[in-house]
Amino acid sequence: MSTVTITAQDINKLRQATGAGMMDCRKALTETNGDFEAAIDWLRKQGQKVAAKRSDREAKEGVVVAQTTADNKSGIVVCVSCETDFVSKNEDFVAFVKSIADAAIANDIKTAEELNAAEIGGAKIADLVNDKLASIGEKIGITKFERVDAPYVAAYIHGAYRIGVLVGLNKEAAEVGKDIAMQVAALSPVAVDAASVPADVVAREKAVIMDIMKEDPKMAGKPEEMLAKIAEGKMAAFFKEQTLTAQAFVKDAGKSVADYLKESGDVTVTEFKRVALG
Repeated sequence: MSTVTITAQDINKLRQATGAGMMDCRKALTETNGDFEAAIDWLRKQGQKVAAKRSDREAKEGVVVAQTTADNKSGIVVCVSCETDFVSKNEDFVAFVKSIADAAIANDIKTAEELNAAEIGGAKIADLVNDKLASIGEKIGITKFERVDAPYVAAYIHGAYRIGVLVGLNKEAAEVGKDIAMQVAALSPVAVDAASVPADVVAREKAVIMDIMKEDPKMAGKPEEMLAKIAEGKMAAFFKEQTLTAQAFVKDAGKSVADYLKESGDVTVTEFKRVALG
């Protein structure tokens, strides 16, 4: 039992430092005999217990922030998930995620692991996330992190921080970058062009097409060569719908994204990243 008198001022100080609830702060100080630093650790450990208890809960809400360096040579997009839109729409939580994005840029972060180990104000981000979990009472965490490096990187946030997009270009073209980022946010292409679609995605699509054709009575008895040509046509349609440069440009459906890029001074997209909640 603590022999130290725990004052309201002590509790408020710990509450301000950690964001934990008043009763939790009182208990932390009582359990640690008034030791402020030990109380912070106690709360952090309690947060870890909360995380374990909530591991089976889904965190489909959250905040996605996309941001570039001042010279637009690099960009990051990070998603910090939570359980409810009540939390994701909270200004303090949005500011918290923005501070993580700022730290990613400031520390030249390349992976989610590096981001968790980076510091804000002398505290590791992983610990700050854990503290936020303890104070909010929801399962939260850095669930997605992407980075793009290119001669020019554009960043775009769609909706209420629900989708973040990075687009790498071969040269500086701010307006083009914004347009392409909006295209990626809206239509979610699988790759820049047909050549860059992952082999496993192509194989899976071909398998689906062939299975559908085999089940179609109209295809029964057709020669293999004809079936192969039909499959090629369906794959061509897939590439047109699912690859960025082949898609119809959202601002002018009369041209493709490739047409728009060429008209804009032979701008090319080196890569893109799209991160969405869920």
